[in-house]
Amino acid sequence: MAKQQVKSGDNVTRWIVIAMVLLVVVTGVVFSLMSQNTKENASLAALDGTKLKPAVTSTIDVTNGSAIVLNPGTTKVIDIWEDPQCPVCKNFEDANGDYIDSLIRDKKATVRFHVLSFLGDESVRAANASFCAAEEGQYLDFHHALYAVQSPLENSGFWSNEKLLAIGKKIGISTATFADCVTKESKLDLVKANYDSMPSFGVKGTPTVFINGKLWERKSPDFNVAEFSTAVQAG
Repeated sequence: MAKQQVKSGDNVTRWIVIAMVLLVVVTGVVFSLMSQNTKENASLAALDGTKLKPAVTSTIDVTNGSAIVLNPGTTKVIDIWEDPQCPVCKNFEDANGDYIDSLIRDKKATVRFHVLSFLGDESVRAANASFCAAEEGQYLDFHHALYAVQSPLENSGFWSNEKLLAIGKKIGISTATFADCVTKESKLDLVKANYDSMPSFGVKGTPTVFINGKLWERKSPDFNVAEFSTAVQAG
């Protein structure tokens, strides 16, 4: 009888230990998710107060991988290949984004953005939303916003269609056509066309930049606008 009571006590102790371990695991998961969500909300808050700049009409160049073309017709042509989740692309944009924006708005260069999606489903969704924004004439501002709030983790769940719509709303893109385009993922054909065109242009990674058809390779260890602008002017 005493042995049976000891065995029963062992079972109770075992279940208490298992329950405590499960509680610790679940608590850790919950805190991890809460922490990630807090970081993402804080990241999105970086767009508070952003105001859209004047719209810039874009076209799709099917002969160049279905790229988004801004300010066509100049003698200076810059091709930029990026994946929205690419952290090095963010470094490139942080350094050179404003300069590229000025080249377009001041009509000093034609810029073709090749929006890629090889880093996963969230890149596909972000690329689709980018084409939706381009249709609204707001590719530049949406493109800037994506990199401003880029998650430090790829495919973390951050870039859902709902979050992409929230990013658009934060910066002033809130039309029904944009929401419909993002929700229905209406531009997946263009997303696929951009991805599929990579081998034809010898693009193996991002960011890849061509200036008047010549591959630009930075000399400095980091991206800086002085080096890039010099290359653009020389190109």
